[in-house]
Amino acid sequence: MKAAAIEFRQVSKLYGEVAAVRDISFTIAASTLVTLLGPSGCGKTTTLRMIAGLELPTSGSILIGGEDVTRVPAAERDVSMVFQSYALFPHMSVIENVGYGVAVAGRPKDEVQSRAKAAMATVGLTGFDARLPSELSGGQQQRVAVARALVLEPAVLLFDEPLSNLDARLRRQMREEIRDLQQRLSLTVVYVTHDQSEAMAVSDRIIVMNKAAIAQEGAPRELYEQPRDVFVAGFMGDANRVRGTLARVDAALGELSIGPLKLRLPHRGLSGEVDVAVRPEAIELALPGEPGLAGTVRKAAYIGGVMEYTIGTAVGDLFVVNMAVDRPLSAGAEVMLKLANHGVVPIAGV
Repeated sequence: MKAAAIEFRQVSKLYGEVAAVRDISFTIAASTLVTLLGPSGCGKTTTLRMIAGLELPTSGSILIGGEDVTRVPAAERDVSMVFQSYALFPHMSVIENVGYGVAVAGRPKDEVQSRAKAAMATVGLTGFDARLPSELSGGQQQRVAVARALVLEPAVLLFDEPLSNLDARLRRQMREEIRDLQQRLSLTVVYVTHDQSEAMAVSDRIIVMNKAAIAQEGAPRELYEQPRDVFVAGFMGDANRVRGTLARVDAALGELSIGPLKLRLPHRGLSGEVDVAVRPEAIELALPGEPGLAGTVRKAAYIGGVMEYTIGTAVGDLFVVNMAVDRPLSAGAEVMLKLANHGVVPIAGV
């Protein structure tokens, strides 16, 4: 397969006066997996459909493999798409579903069969030739949809919320299989989801979208640890938003004060009164009487490997994740809170 780069140049998509996508620009390198992440209505699916040619932009340019495809019809683009619903033909067998695109292109029957079998082998469906979609599990149906896309040997493979119909365990398994497939075949993949953990698990880069625009893009760790603003901090995992005071110490570091808590960290060009994103795992629990920020447990929940707490403090209610499941706290318990040297980031407000 021949992987291709994708480039958007100031692309907008309007429906009347409503902007589904507004003036976005980005580049996706060949042979990488990039996720479009964001809440419902942010523009991520519209962006994916413009790559596929199922929607045409109102303005701007789209390039695939260096060629301008802005006005090229979907059928003439070297792109395949796996839909959220899988869209399998219920009356066709697995091998007929997988080979459908090649058959419609008028290729000889033996070529259709050989290419379909090869694509099925790639996704672990050897021996499923004669089964109907109704005889398959959700994960197997998803593999059929992927094989049907792969059989066309596309330059770009698109996934639109491909795991939303699966249970949690199968979702985790399938996202690992998609990532392994992408790396093994060196595919260019664009993946749409609203699930940040799914995005972080599979992506080389993530483009976070909000209100029809790009809020921030970067590697998963960069977005989690260095969110640009309150929206990105909250969307890339849980984050407590509090107010603090930041005093610059030198060109890189500042001293952050949140109530009685103090921490040295990169000031990111900010100073004075600032918003602060505090990850739940960055808050440490201590016994009453120790130094720290006093709090009272309002809610406690056992979630298998961790305890989740809502703790009331002078700076607001804080959501805390704690590994000490063998020493759970009950609602009403008094605690002291400290900050770890990670997971605390001063951010620009909105």
